[in-house]
Amino acid sequence: MLRGHLPGSDARGIHGDDEAKVYKQLCRVVDEWIRIYQEDGEPLPEATAAKDYSGKFVVRVGKELHKQLAIEAMREGESLNSYCVRMLRRGPGRQRTPNGPRRPAVASRR
Repeated sequence: MLRGHLPGSDARGIHGDDEAKVYKQLCRVVDEWIRIYQEDGEPLPEATAAKDYSGKFVVRVGKELHKQLAIEAMREGESLNSYCVRMLRRGPGRQRTPNGPRRPAVASRR
């Protein structure tokens, strides 16, 4: 089973057994996405394919959430950084705190 996703999209992705058909459907979704942005007068998001990421970013979470995360990390016996990385890797819908990161969009075989 093939699965295709679009970077930066909330769409669930395209699934199928035929790579060419999955790719063709993804192209249709991209065309529709571009059309909607153009109709709304919005600029397209910045490209991410060639972007180099440092592996570090700052997140402002507020004092109370910071405290809760630090306590949970201590309970788990790990650093706050390691704990937060583990929670972020779990992805949306599978962690206790809301608004987790979106998974990058890729085509892969299951």
